Amino acid sequence: MEPITVRLFRYHPEQDDKPWSQDVEVDGSFRCRMVLDVLEHLKTLDTTLTFRRSCREGVCGSDGLNINGRNNLGCITRVEDMLGKKNLLEIRPLPGMPVIRDLVVDQTLFFEQYKRIQPWLINDSPRPATERLQSPEDRAKLDGLYECILCACCTSACPSWWWNPEKYIGPSGLLQAYRFLQDSRDTATAERLEKLEDPFSVFRCRGIGNCTAYCPKGLNPMKAIGRIKAMLLREET
Repeated sequence: MEPITVRLFRYHPEQDDKPWSQDVEVDGSFRCRMVLDVLEHLKTLDTTLTFRRSCREGVCGSDGLNINGRNNLGCITRVEDMLGKKNLLEIRPLPGMPVIRDLVVDQTLFFEQYKRIQPWLINDSPRPATERLQSPEDRAKLDGLYECILCACCTSACPSWWWNPEKYIGPSGLLQAYRFLQDSRDTATAERLEKLEDPFSVFRCRGIGNCTAYCPKGLNPMKAIGRIKAMLLREET
C-alpha cells in the first residue's frame, strides 16, 4: 500500500522565528485509521511534536484540527476520507487563534466569550425539594443545542470571529446561548437577551455558514444565531 505523506505545521516560539512545515511519511495502513492515530504514531518518532487530545471518542473536543483545509476532530476523522489525489494529509492548528506550539492554539478568547453567555441555569424561583421538572416537549427543544462539545471547530472557521474575536461571541457561544434561551426551566430570558443586544455580540454574524459546515457533531449554529436575532428583533418591536 502506497505510503502517505503527512505535512505537519510546526512552530516552537522559543526556537523558531516563524512557523514551518515538516513532511513525514507513514505507512499506507494508516488510511483506515483516524488522524489522531497518525499523530500519536508520529509522537513516538518525535517527542517534541505537540497536540491536544483526551477522550479520543469525539466527546471532549480537545483535538480540534485543520485537516486538509477543513476543521474537524482528529479522533473521529478517518485518514482515507481526507486524502486527495496527492495522497497528502496536511495537519494544521485551528485557524483564527494564536498558536502556542505546533498544533496547539490559545483558546483564551474562545472561552471568555463562552463565559459571557452565562452557560448555566438561572432560576429565581424557590429551589424545589428534588429537581426542576421539564416536559418531554420542552426537553426536545434542547436537541441540537446541548450536544456542543466546545471543540471550537465552528468558531475558528468563522470570518466574523477572525475579525472581531474580542467583541463577537462566535457561533459556539451563541449556540450555547440559544440553548439556555430555549430552556423552560430558565427564568432569565429577558436579561440574557439584553446582554446580547449590541452591534457585535450576535449581529456581527454575516450568515457565511462555515460554522454549520464544519461542526463535527452535525449541529447548526447558524440556525441558532438566526433565531436569537429574531428574538432580539421581536423585543425591539
